[in-house]
Amino acid sequence: MIAKLAAAALALGGGLACASAAMAGDPAAASTGSSAEVASPPAMTAPVSSPAPAPLADPEGWRFQAATYGWLMSVSGSTTSHGQTVDTNASFIDLMQKSDSLIGFMAYLEADKGPVGVYADFVFTKMGFTTSQAAYRNPVAGLKLSATANAALTMQMFIMEVGGVYELARWNGSSGNATTLEAVGGFRYWNVNLTGTFDALITADTTRFNLSRSAGFALADSGTTQWVDPLVGLRLRHQLAPNQMITVRGDIGGFNLANSLSWQAIAVYSYDWQFTGYQIAALLGFRALGVNYNTGSGATAFGLNEVFYGPVIGATVRF
Repeated sequence: MIAKLAAAALALGGGLACASAAMAGDPAAASTGSSAEVASPPAMTAPVSSPAPAPLADPEGWRFQAATYGWLMSVSGSTTSHGQTVDTNASFIDLMQKSDSLIGFMAYLEADKGPVGVYADFVFTKMGFTTSQAAYRNPVAGLKLSATANAALTMQMFIMEVGGVYELARWNGSSGNATTLEAVGGFRYWNVNLTGTFDALITADTTRFNLSRSAGFALADSGTTQWVDPLVGLRLRHQLAPNQMITVRGDIGGFNLANSLSWQAIAVYSYDWQFTGYQIAALLGFRALGVNYNTGSGATAFGLNEVFYGPVIGATVRF
């Protein structure tokens, strides 16, 4: 009996030794034919990071527009250069038919973000008036507006307007149309040259008004006169349909701060064609711009007291 217990103890001890050797990686123990297997620990892997979220699109991104247009300008009022005042009254058709000095360029730029925007408007024109479109007020003895020169009066003018807009109110209609009211503020820069050409007799006293003589003509050349008008106004835009808009604007400027008072009124209808990423629109409207600026006296007197008005035709790109 004792012998049997001893044999069992020896067998149990051998089995435990083989298991221990196998766990230690002993090849000799592996050859004993034991069926015990030990699982290898899992390999360590780097944690998988989640992708960064895509940046959100700006819900109020920049909106841009650039336009070129023609302002078919008629003129009514008076000009003064070297104290010589000439009344003007000419339609665009008269100027185009009879003038040898009619040129012009106009452009408009605007950038908006949310309720705020900035804009710039450029007008350059050179107009020549004949004696049928101009009348000499209070003539000097021996001088009369020239009927033989290319123009009795030449007006060259560059106007640059720079400012900002701010949305005051917006009303959305039930059928997709909308109306927006905006405040406008900025500056209007004027750069004007006036030249009156007179047939001059030898006896005409041109020195009193510092007029220059050339080949039988007396010239009242103002040189470049420039000034800046601050301005404030309102703009109303009404979306008739997704591709149709009416814009009405009015402003007043100068406020006689620099001997100048100016005003402007514009109404424009636009029709858009949508393309990928941009729009092209045709423009048709009417614009009137009035100015009353006077400086100096006698031979140095300069004045521009005119209303410029007429249809506007153009095209704009929005993106």
